[in-house]
Amino acid sequence: MSASPNACVLVVDDEPDLRTLYELTLLREGHEVVSAPDLAQAREWLGQRRFDVLITDMRLPDGLGLELLRELAAQQRNEKSIVITAYGSAENAVEALKTGAFDYLTKPVDLKQLRAAVNAAIQGQRHPLATTLTRAPLNDAAGRSAPPPPGGVKALERIVGTSPSMVQIRGRIEKVATSMAPVLILGESGTGKELVARAVHECSHRAGGPFVAVNCGAIPDNLIEAEFFGARKGAYTGATQDRDGYFQAAKGGTLFLDEIGDLPLGMQAKLLRVIQERRVRPLGGVQEEGVDVRLVSATHRDLAALVKSGEFRQDLFYRLNVIGLRTPALRERREDLPELVQALLQRICSESGYATPALSDDALAWLRSCELAGNVRELENLLQRAMALSSGTTLQAHDFTDHGEGDGDRREAPAPLAPVAHQDSADPVGPGIPADLQIFLDEQERQVLLKALKECDFNRTAAATRLGLNLRQMRYRIQRLGITMPSDDDDHA
Repeated sequence: MSASPNACVLVVDDEPDLRTLYELTLLREGHEVVSAPDLAQAREWLGQRRFDVLITDMRLPDGLGLELLRELAAQQRNEKSIVITAYGSAENAVEALKTGAFDYLTKPVDLKQLRAAVNAAIQGQRHPLATTLTRAPLNDAAGRSAPPPPGGVKALERIVGTSPSMVQIRGRIEKVATSMAPVLILGESGTGKELVARAVHECSHRAGGPFVAVNCGAIPDNLIEAEFFGARKGAYTGATQDRDGYFQAAKGGTLFLDEIGDLPLGMQAKLLRVIQERRVRPLGGVQEEGVDVRLVSATHRDLAALVKSGEFRQDLFYRLNVIGLRTPALRERREDLPELVQALLQRICSESGYATPALSDDALAWLRSCELAGNVRELENLLQRAMALSSGTTLQAHDFTDHGEGDGDRREAPAPLAPVAHQDSADPVGPGIPADLQIFLDEQERQVLLKALKECDFNRTAAATRLGLNLRQMRYRIQRLGITMPSDDDDHA
């Protein structure tokens, strides 16, 4: 029995056998089903009653199924539409999503996917916004359970600002969240693209599923296929057991592909096929597995320019860019600075347990004068540093600079880390040419991280700030490089 019984579904297809198959499948799920062989009869049904879901073939004897979608949109009706397209017809699928379809299926239709799409559409129709966080935990890039945003604050509420661009992006998030259409988020580094992606997830009917975030530029080329699609035991050296990939980890939820512009060309072709066929084959596997994820991608790079230079596939760009969102740079919304500073200070202090300081007028003026090329990420780092240097309950302008005027006891800004000397002992081939480049680079990174941690008394947050990383990135590197920490106490001094 369906999780959402007693829904009413209209099926439009000119092939009697397929109509019967869809009807029987949905009747077994507990839905009420009526059918039509063409647009004319479908319009008659739509004129007589309301439906929860409309399933229509793309090509019908008297026109295109997209005509029904446009008519429903013009009449401001609430039916969620699922379009059935021919095998490999990528253009039709994208056009359907841009026209307002909730989802699409390709022929031959997988009945399991049909049931899942219909139930998801019903949930989206009856619960258009699902923004609470009393759900399954979020997941990190490896599919492991990750904590919700600090204090349980919803991602949409953390998109702060009353400037026109921020009001527009919040409104767009609520609209795009109600479909399965892929979303492409463009914007400079530090503008909150992942926060927008989380908000799309939390506002959607998939909010109860996992949110898996993947940095496409941080995965070694030789592991990328296994990381995305999973691997079977024995598929490669070291594969001692079956393991799921990002697509399997995000089942029923959202897969966020951050820095999609850094994805290698070979992997772009494989990702395109997965998007089109909705199926993946794990590395070393024989059987394909169905994919049940919503894709949200982001990049700070100009994908259109990458397409022209041949560095990014045009067909993949076309598939990912069904719905576009743009996160504005901080210099484009300076009027949001006071509200944004206050929100950041509250979040920083809630994480560290400190009382939230006030911000003086001269400090705000100093921040307004900064270029802030790193956007919100740079602003947050400045606030964290000022709080560390401040000795009062109000942040002053001199707390943001290297030396406070008239305050000889004030701490200086941390000096840049000295470069780590090359260790010739790890270089059996000859000076400057390591035998294993990856091992050599890992060791250099390990030494830099150890130096930063020691100079910051093993405070991971402070060390991360010194290195221009966020805490999540710092923790990842500590774990990957096997760095032993003296204790697992709180990261905040």
